[in-house]
Amino acid sequence: MEPPSGTALTVVMVCLTVATGVLDAVSFLALGHVFTATQTGNLLFLGFGIAGQGGLPVVTTAVSLGSFVLGAVLGARTESTLGTRGQQWFPVALLVEAGLLAAAAVTGWEAGPALELAPAQRWTVIGLMAMAMGIRNVTAPRVGAADLTTTVATRAMTALISGSPLGHDTRLGYGTHAAPRRLASVGSMFAGGLVGAWLIGLGTRPPLVLLLVAVTVAATALLVPGLTHRQNDGEDGMTGPGDDEGPGPAGT
Repeated sequence: MEPPSGTALTVVMVCLTVATGVLDAVSFLALGHVFTATQTGNLLFLGFGIAGQGGLPVVTTAVSLGSFVLGAVLGARTESTLGTRGQQWFPVALLVEAGLLAAAAVTGWEAGPALELAPAQRWTVIGLMAMAMGIRNVTAPRVGAADLTTTVATRAMTALISGSPLGHDTRLGYGTHAAPRRLASVGSMFAGGLVGAWLIGLGTRPPLVLLLVAVTVAATALLVPGLTHRQNDGEDGMTGPGDDEGPGPAGT
């Protein structure tokens, strides 16, 4: 079973992008200067930290990067295996992601609003979050939704500008209907970061925010099979009794 397509898929991917923004807000603002989804930033932070500049943590960033790699390996092997067997790899991947995020929330549950954790406990929370995002970074490319990677907005932003009347680049979408999708990708990432920062600013416990994101991702996973079935039923209903018959021996 493949993921849904069209508007349904766009809505699903936008929701996941919002979740990414919230998660990186929690990791950066409550767990220290580290990302769990935007690993490009972590690569730079690791370089800065090793150079001894900016007071950036080396171990914390390395934990996030390593866990992300582990999650990507797990996601690739699991999803490809399920896909080869014709099983529902997309909702399964989202449920595993939600489970890891819930585990991160449970691990840091006893901490206060400032998420005051012992180093090992903090690294565990970061590792679980980054592993979940490693899986997501495999899931999104497998879906193949244009401009909706759910974890990186730079390319969508560039395409949005280049394919706009300002950029006027036909090879990057000028004159097509790609702008709304690209705007949704960029806007949802911004919205997720804004919501996450707003919740942290209100004094919401970071583990509770993580749990809310986990529930959202799990709910999305549970909706996906229904959306896919509905689309498949609609496509079957548009197929007439003789539409599948080709010019075979019976027709000659």
